[in-house]
Amino acid sequence: MALQEKYKELIDAAQKGGVAQLQVSEQDGVLHIAGEAPTGAVKDQLWDIYGKIDPNFLKGDVVMNVTVATAVEGAKLEVVTDSSNLNIRKGPGTDQPIVGKAGHADFVTLISKTNDQWWLIRNKEGLEGYAYAQYLKPVE
Repeated sequence: MALQEKYKELIDAAQKGGVAQLQVSEQDGVLHIAGEAPTGAVKDQLWDIYGKIDPNFLKGDVVMNVTVATAVEGAKLEVVTDSSNLNIRKGPGTDQPIVGKAGHADFVTLISKTNDQWWLIRNKEGLEGYAYAQYLKPVE
């Protein structure tokens, strides 16, 4: 627990910065921090704080595996269904009415992430609605 206290500012910044799936653990004298930062600026901020606590990163007591989200607002996403169309729904849930579809391998635009399962998207015809996130892959 001593490392979590030493790097409390770093952990707090990750939480406040909106790092998704944040995991913090200590093992064999090393603090492991993992998750997905919403922007590159948040990741840069974390490295800046780490550098302030441990200048030149000489201690080697932190492993930071924080990636930057590629599925950010405005990002292009590919529909990765097996072969069928992806339902676009009025609201986030399978109980919501279908308002449109996006074809297999089509590209859509991410408007926002409602949660880890449902994302608000816009298809190529300009139709907006919610789609199941597991069938959407960020185009890098």
